[in-house]
Amino acid sequence: MRARRRRFAEEARAERPDLVLLCLLIAAEGDPALDEAGMDAVQIELDELAGRLPFAPEGGPAAWARNVGELLGRRLGFGGAAADYRRLESSLLHQVLRRRRGLPILLSVVWTEVARRAGAPVYGVALPGHFVVGFGDPRGAHVLADPFAGGRLLSDADAAELVAGATGAPLEAPMLLPADPLETVARILNNIRAWAQARPEHAPVGLWAVDLALLLPGHPARLRQERGQLLVNCGRFQEGAAELEEYARVVEAVDAKAAETVRGRAAEVRSLLN
Repeated sequence: MRARRRRFAEEARAERPDLVLLCLLIAAEGDPALDEAGMDAVQIELDELAGRLPFAPEGGPAAWARNVGELLGRRLGFGGAAADYRRLESSLLHQVLRRRRGLPILLSVVWTEVARRAGAPVYGVALPGHFVVGFGDPRGAHVLADPFAGGRLLSDADAAELVAGATGAPLEAPMLLPADPLETVARILNNIRAWAQARPEHAPVGLWAVDLALLLPGHPARLRQERGQLLVNCGRFQEGAAELEEYARVVEAVDAKAAETVRGRAAEVRSLLN
């Protein structure tokens, strides 16, 4: 585990982070049976899928989007449904490839990585609440596709509807720009944390997701507070209290009241040890 996490931290700080590798290292936390051979098999499968796409199709971005959707969505059945939000496997890349089901963001990783290997001008688009894929020039002629819906092509009105449904806010131009690999990874980990938070019996899942999020550059300090509470939820009271106290020390300079509240929580936890 330590070696995997060290590898995750190193890749997250690389000049050009490998999105697939980072996703697989996340998946290995959720499925300890995923070993190096299993990770290699995922890379091979993505290459094989890319080899089934026509090279440089006529018709530009729309042709790329249609061809990838035809292969992955219609012929192979990659897509999603509401039930997929209730499964941890929907956030683990190797399981998404196996089941051909997953959350929008993991399906978008499959779409972009297969298309990229085939030579497509492709990128992920982190719309609020619903990740999609862009083909073409994000600042010029481009086409959006929704892998969760089997690769359905999206008009600007469709994209605006997705954003409004998720946030109640209008679609803004910056939302359509390519998602950074680390932004994508952070969002995947956020999804896993949210899944675990809704299921208290899976606090250990939330804990490893927070541990990985803390390895990303520029992570928010509040993750330390979340980690402390998760340690407590896992029965690791002494570690949890220490983590909460450390967070209180860090946050005190900017929010003394919040620090006092967290210290109070740490004291409550320590009282359980007596």
